[in-house]
Amino acid sequence: MTRENIENFSAAHAEPDWLLQLRLAAFDKLDSLPLPVIERVKFHRWNLGDGTLAESEAIGTVPDFTALGDNPKLVQVGTQTILEQLPAELMAAGVIFTDFYTALEEIPEIIVQYFSKAIKYDEDKLAAYNNAYFNSAAVLYVPDNVEIEAPIEGLFYQDGSSAVPFNKRVLIIAGKNSKFTYLERFETINPSDTKVSANIAVEVIAQEGSQIKFAAIDRLGEQVTTYMSRRGHLMDDAHIDWALGVMNEGNVIADFDSDLVGRGSHAALKAVAISSGRQVQGIDTRVTNYASHSVGHILQHGVILERGTLTFNGIGHIIRGAKGADAQQESRVLMLSDQARSDANPILLIDENEVTAGHAASIGQVDPEDMYYLMSRGLDQSTAERLVVRGFLGAVITEIPVKAVRDEMIQVLEEKLQKR
Repeated sequence: MTRENIENFSAAHAEPDWLLQLRLAAFDKLDSLPLPVIERVKFHRWNLGDGTLAESEAIGTVPDFTALGDNPKLVQVGTQTILEQLPAELMAAGVIFTDFYTALEEIPEIIVQYFSKAIKYDEDKLAAYNNAYFNSAAVLYVPDNVEIEAPIEGLFYQDGSSAVPFNKRVLIIAGKNSKFTYLERFETINPSDTKVSANIAVEVIAQEGSQIKFAAIDRLGEQVTTYMSRRGHLMDDAHIDWALGVMNEGNVIADFDSDLVGRGSHAALKAVAISSGRQVQGIDTRVTNYASHSVGHILQHGVILERGTLTFNGIGHIIRGAKGADAQQESRVLMLSDQARSDANPILLIDENEVTAGHAASIGQVDPEDMYYLMSRGLDQSTAERLVVRGFLGAVITEIPVKAVRDEMIQVLEEKLQKR
């Protein structure tokens, strides 16, 4: 890790001085900042970044995009942008969905205003690492009062044959009273035995009165060790409905956070996760109510197969002054193996009176009575078990706003269960 490496990369991409200074400030903080706190997960020896700032090599096999629809879309493989698709009427309305450097040319003042606003460069070591060493990024900007009916898709592929770290940044800015649905996929293609780290930071800036439905499926490969941070910054009366499927094959720690800084802001986060093999996943889901009458709800369900480990930390924090705030959370884990390991850890931090807060958490195995009932109707044990699991996760999957994404989650679940 050297300052010269950062300076050379920044100069090669003609980055503005403010961005270079941000990278260098983050670099200078790396040695002094702690790792993020993910309760009950031992990840401190994981390789989560080696300080390489480089671009991907030439791409070998790329996905076939011929079957993709004509809705707004951005596709990146590694550090390279492969496809941009934005209807003319959205371009005329001022919508931008493009790679980071193009956005810097088109809306520089907006990028300066909001980049690193939700995820501060000095909040922990992994946030600083991403700010210093992100090697590709995407920007979605929806201006004030623009409503988009068709889902907007961001497809971000990690090339499994490449040793270049997958350090990605995504910045989403929703203007005042805008409304749209965003679908995000992180997926490994060309899998190989090449081990690599991924540090991914997604910032969502929801301005006053905006409404965002954010759905994602994470499917990074077995050789990818991942830190994933998704953070919403919600202003007055803004809404974000998160629906996240954590279905990676490798070890993962994740922060899914919503900062309710505006009066009447609302975040509802629903997440499903599956751990299998010897995989370790630690997921922190946090909602912080800074403003009065803000609402934050968390619902997360997980399934563990074989010797997998899954930890849910649900954190609701109501800050002093947030009168009338509401913080609710529910975390439930279903274990399908005696060798599985899990924690469902609810945390409520209440610093104000006249608020509402609650939590629920459970860990257990498949109910023998459910299995007995299904098998008594002629189903074999494997089929009965899959039905129970689908019913368990269905409460979350059905909330995903796009049918194609729901079907994909069910397909991934089926594939994992059939491998047992």
